[in-house]
Amino acid sequence: MNITVHVPSPLRACCQGASELSLSAASVRAALEEIERSHPSLYRSVCDETGAVRRHVNLFVNTDHVRDRDGLDTALVAGDILTIMPAVSGG
Repeated sequence: MNITVHVPSPLRACCQGASELSLSAASVRAALEEIERSHPSLYRSVCDETGAVRRHVNLFVNTDHVRDRDGLDTALVAGDILTIMPAVSGG
């Protein structure tokens, strides 16, 4: 099943400038594993060395934050959109 991953502007250099990636994955964890294989620098920007999502990165499936669902085990269905959203801060 194909899902779409929205890549934010600051991370697009990690995937040859692509704003979207099309992946086949049954869960958020499987999508991240596919990203690790196909775009390792993007994966390292999203996940730390233990495989956990970095504290400053938020992941959404459609409009729901994955922490409000089943975390990395959140199931995906064809047509879902996984959005990578780094936290923005500044002053």
